[in-house]
Amino acid sequence: MFAKILIANRGEIACRVIRTARKLGVRTVAIYSDADAKSLHVEMADEAVHIGASPVGESYLRGDKIIAAALATGAQAIHPGYGFLSENPDFVDQVTAAGLIFIGPSAASIRAMGLKDAAKRLMEKAGVPVVPGYHGEAQEIVLLASKAREIGYPVLIKARAGGGGKGMRRVEHPDEFSEALSSARREAKAAFGDDRVLVEKYVDKPRHIEVQVFGDNLGNVVHLYERDCSAQRRHQKVIEESPAPGMTPALRKAMTEAAVKAAKAINYSGAGTIEFIVDASQGLNSDRFWFMEMNTRLQVEHPVTEMVTGTDLVEWQLRVASGEKLPKTQSEIALVGHAFEARIYAEDAAKGFLPATGTLHHLKFPDAAPQGATMRIETGVRAGDAISPYYDPMIAKLVVHATDRQAALEALGAALSRTEIAGSTVNTAFLAALAADPDFAAGDVDTSLIARHQTALTEVAPPTGETIAAAAVAASGAGASPSPNDPWSSLAGYAHFHSVARRTRLKFGEDEIVAKVSVRYDGRFQVTLDKPYDDTNSHDFRSTPRLARWPGHITVFEGAVGYTFTVPDPLARADEAAAGSGSLRAPMPGLVKLVRVGKGDAVIKGQPLLILEAMKMEHTIAAPHDGVIAEIATEGAQVTDGTVLVRFFEEQAIPTAVAS
Repeated sequence: MFAKILIANRGEIACRVIRTARKLGVRTVAIYSDADAKSLHVEMADEAVHIGASPVGESYLRGDKIIAAALATGAQAIHPGYGFLSENPDFVDQVTAAGLIFIGPSAASIRAMGLKDAAKRLMEKAGVPVVPGYHGEAQEIVLLASKAREIGYPVLIKARAGGGGKGMRRVEHPDEFSEALSSARREAKAAFGDDRVLVEKYVDKPRHIEVQVFGDNLGNVVHLYERDCSAQRRHQKVIEESPAPGMTPALRKAMTEAAVKAAKAINYSGAGTIEFIVDASQGLNSDRFWFMEMNTRLQVEHPVTEMVTGTDLVEWQLRVASGEKLPKTQSEIALVGHAFEARIYAEDAAKGFLPATGTLHHLKFPDAAPQGATMRIETGVRAGDAISPYYDPMIAKLVVHATDRQAALEALGAALSRTEIAGSTVNTAFLAALAADPDFAAGDVDTSLIARHQTALTEVAPPTGETIAAAAVAASGAGASPSPNDPWSSLAGYAHFHSVARRTRLKFGEDEIVAKVSVRYDGRFQVTLDKPYDDTNSHDFRSTPRLARWPGHITVFEGAVGYTFTVPDPLARADEAAAGSGSLRAPMPGLVKLVRVGKGDAVIKGQPLLILEAMKMEHTIAAPHDGVIAEIATEGAQVTDGTVLVRFFEEQAIPTAVAS
């Protein structure tokens, strides 16, 4: 076993590797960028090395700096985690050339599976079923469009490099092919440095089911059963589970045998995942699944497999990389119970899952799983940490395990309802709604389920009068602990002839709220709302609900939903001019990738104006109304959240030449 390893990653995966290394007595070296100087993984590691500035190109993608840090600290091996350089064969070559061990597959294995088109040709030769489509080298648009017609619409354009849904477009009609191809190529180029694509038949009711495989350097390969990752939004996984609902013995046998065959075809060593697409339009049949791609690394969702098989896959990685054989044979690996993993992100589900930033002023996970279930929280952040625009906005992975799917699903819902996060927009309410969705609960899942139900899944009911009243109590300070600097808290419960009332102002979105909070003689709080929010409009509390106070805000938690209220500063002046409808602001930090219109152009409502790239995904910014462009951001500009991207002429100021 190694004495010391360097972890070439950050966040929750770095923390995950550190925990197992510590269990095995292996010392760890963390690397960090400027943005991560005070992060959890740096605190947990035995040593830490500064690697560069915050952008990934200057830090976590600098293989030369990472290798130098490993050599300088005496590390014997490098664990890549996932993302960044984990599937970069050139980095693997550099690691081995430096006399270090790469904790993962060989560069040859990564290259064999790194490009989807070449991988599918290899799998065809190995007898693994692949999706009907064009996987060739030629990339002329005329040829690709012709192949799409031969395959039959709808088709799927996919970047041949990378994954995560980047560079992927569904095309319904030949007239849409050219634009979809251009968009997919731009996104693929930005994400992977490779704009080549393949074209495949789009499966009508696709299930995404993957098989965890593991190989050693002695030629042994085993599978650790399947995971269902069909619950996706924008081709990115949201909730994963194992085993797959509705899985038949025949399909499991065929799929796991194909996965092991695929791994053996490239002499695979380490943790890997064989991803299949399954046509579920007529149930799960053993002749209706096809190879999509192989991820030659540990997966984000690996805890699901660990929960149902009782294994530690990171421990397996360290043992295999140090020369040991696989810890278990195939017959010794059992599938027990059911597990779910929910990915908690800083994102706005109601706004198309736009990534969010902010400071996690309040972060609290459940203390324990519901009775009969087990739970683990995988996270790389603490209360007070910032969600940076430079990296993936994952906050945590909530993983539960129980005896069967129904019990595990109930445990997942209960755990989400007791998770409290304030300071950034998060997706806990969406995750809870998905877990409770009738189709999802019944196991009737496919990759389009979220898109079909998106409105219902992302819609959050407005706060009730009781929720608003609870926020008013918190904002007034009446529910706070006594403080020498707060004369109101010292008067709690006292009144000479009648209860003392305090006038409190709040905002929820654009809604102004005025409330009167009184502290009664028996210690209860009485709240009267000036605006009728419900039938009673008056509420009594002995204690306030779950809530968090943070600078200028109150967040009240109802189940998995957090309602955030602003506590206005009476001395602050609002910038009314910036709130007008004559401009469009960036909804998130990003890069202006493409500008479609220019100054003086007349546009109509819904017309695409520019493309903003954030988190390596493209977001189209469209005109909210008819108008004439007065100013528009420059192509290639890096913008922050709230930057004015487009300004329209006021109607009376439209230039004569344009107006005519």
